[in-house]
Amino acid sequence: MGVRSMAAPRRTAAIHLSSKSPKAQIRRDIPRGWRRLTKTSLLASSHFASTKKSAVTPCWRGSDLRSCAGVELAALPTPTREERGFRPTRLSQEYTSSMPTLEGSVAVVTGGTFGVGRGIARELAHYGARVLVTGRSVRDGSPDDERITGIRCDHRLDAEVVEAFEDIIRETHRIDILVNNVWGGYEGMVENGTFTWTKPFWEQPLWRWDAMFSAGVRAHYQASQLVAPAMIANRRGLIVNISFWAAQKHIGNVAYGVSKAATDKLTADMAVELRPYGVTVVSLYPGLVRTEKVMEAAASMDLTNSESPEFTGRAIAALAGDPDIIRHTGSVLVAASLAVEYGFKDIDGKSPRPLTLTDV
Repeated sequence: MGVRSMAAPRRTAAIHLSSKSPKAQIRRDIPRGWRRLTKTSLLASSHFASTKKSAVTPCWRGSDLRSCAGVELAALPTPTREERGFRPTRLSQEYTSSMPTLEGSVAVVTGGTFGVGRGIARELAHYGARVLVTGRSVRDGSPDDERITGIRCDHRLDAEVVEAFEDIIRETHRIDILVNNVWGGYEGMVENGTFTWTKPFWEQPLWRWDAMFSAGVRAHYQASQLVAPAMIANRRGLIVNISFWAAQKHIGNVAYGVSKAATDKLTADMAVELRPYGVTVVSLYPGLVRTEKVMEAAASMDLTNSESPEFTGRAIAALAGDPDIIRHTGSVLVAASLAVEYGFKDIDGKSPRPLTLTDV
């Protein structure tokens, strides 16, 4: 399989920089016309878009899943400071040019051609990483950003996935960041004129369960298997599993909740096994993201607390630049909460309010 470059779209939203920065703003284009149903497009329904305020749920917002499960890790060896993280970088209290540089890092984003995945790929490339994007929808063409490379593969087909990751490792000799974003099951929400997404489980089509696990949880498991040896050899690395609040609360349908809960359990257990090697594994929850599908329904939605797809990528870049990132391993993290912790803003200069379990 050849490694092909994928065009990185131009951007149009202004990024506000510090007055100390040599540039007053960076302009970015968010192109139209690319369509894909992502998890965040589900927020269009009223029970996803609630903005009700409530107290934080201590066990889950930024919590350690292993602690909730009662797993004791005190006996595990602690990696040295040199063995963990990627690059010591001080993050400013507001978005400035001092956001972490990822120069020299290699990142793989699965399902990175649309929606949240596309925003993640663009931001990691913006901060200096060489980014490789996998998925069925990868397009050929001359890249606008030479740091983004597309590899076409179907994550439901083992042979294609193995070939893609072998190509990546053969060419780059390392993978520092893996973002497991690919997901299935959002297609076909309307069948024979009926919206089936919120049907009770006994009326749900079985293909939806299969799609979420084969192109979602299983795909995350396989991609992590394939990159783990390289990360272990380097005694450093970051694996981010994109997940959602449905892991903790009934949202949408049973299959959706079970698959997201499985994703978070995957995070917790992989973290136990990878921690001795300085490799960090986290689940990351975006908020209401302005994906292509969400913007199609924007007229009927309250987007005042919404996030750009790039905002999630900015959260991952901040994590990757944290020299003490291992403290987060096994945890569920919320993108907007990380913005508060690391001091970054969205590409429009706004600071989305972190959601809690009762908000969704």
